Amino acid sequence: MKVLRNCFRILIGLVFVFSGFVKGVDPLGTAFRIEDYFIAFGIPWAGHYALAIAIFMCMLEFTIGVSLLLNLWIKKTAWLLLLVMTYFTVLTFIDAIWNLVPDCGCFGDAIKLTNMQTFMKNLVLMLFVVPVFLWRKKFRSALPAAFDVILLSVIAIAFAWMSVYSARHLPLIDFMAWRKGNKVSKTASLPVKFFVTYKNKKTGEKQEYLASSYPWNDTVWMSQWVFDSQRVEDPNAEITASLLVEDMQGNDVTASVMKNPDYQFLLVIYNLQETNTDAILRILPFYKKAQAEGKSFICITSSIPADVRKFRLAHGTSFEFYNADDVVLKTMVRSNPGLILLKDGVVVDKWAFRDFPEWNRVREKYFK
Repeated sequence: MKVLRNCFRILIGLVFVFSGFVKGVDPLGTAFRIEDYFIAFGIPWAGHYALAIAIFMCMLEFTIGVSLLLNLWIKKTAWLLLLVMTYFTVLTFIDAIWNLVPDCGCFGDAIKLTNMQTFMKNLVLMLFVVPVFLWRKKFRSALPAAFDVILLSVIAIAFAWMSVYSARHLPLIDFMAWRKGNKVSKTASLPVKFFVTYKNKKTGEKQEYLASSYPWNDTVWMSQWVFDSQRVEDPNAEITASLLVEDMQGNDVTASVMKNPDYQFLLVIYNLQETNTDAILRILPFYKKAQAEGKSFICITSSIPADVRKFRLAHGTSFEFYNADDVVLKTMVRSNPGLILLKDGVVVDKWAFRDFPEWNRVREKYFK
């Protein structure tokens, strides 16, 4: 029984540490999902507290995981474990039934699960959580209780600091498609495969074939099977397929932006009203030097043309503005504004507005 108890404890601890870390290292991503829940439940005003809630929630989850892994203060943390798991199991059940938020983000952007998969994961996890809670008095720490509390407090504070740092700058580990070094616009041209599924009229059995190889010329077979469905497998599906970049007149300019073979700067402002205006003033000299040396510099925002015109007049910006969906922009860079350097569809570098670089440094690093 002791071995079984420890296996349950360690398994839950690993899940909580992993889940807390991948969300805590990208707290803004977690905050965006919390905002989605607030909107779904009709309390959008609570979105102002989403980031603080995200940091606290991830810190709590990670600390509970460490407590379980290291066998620290489990008599007390077992109560938190049960409360947290009960709350999220109920929440994910509601989400699985009514699909209030398409992606709950239980593992951040590291692992994508559907709402039903998330709920089932929590149900399975509860099979381990409940016994650990019932066994809580049987776990014995090798340290005095006071040292357990001090150690867990230090871990919680260090984790909260990491989350705050990631929120103020960029995630220390980027799990998103627009991470540095990733190619976000593929140019390979591989064959597209078309599949068809046929269903047996008598047995209901289904079989899938390549569209070019199913036995269409077998009259006996065709009399026994009926078309059911089809699907397309496109190996050229671009990571940026969801990114549609339009000019202020509504023309699609995605290809010219994403497949530019030269260096190109993208200033991403997913919300003009909430952007850091001091950062806009700081980036203007950078833009002018980039333009003087023939480097493309554009701004992509989700704001409507009327708001763009007001913004340009208020801040004296002369770079070109383009439009894209705000959800996609938030996945490109976790900063408002944020700066991305692309070359031939590859993310060369990216910066949060607090870390906007000097032109000479970028020039020396990339353009020499």
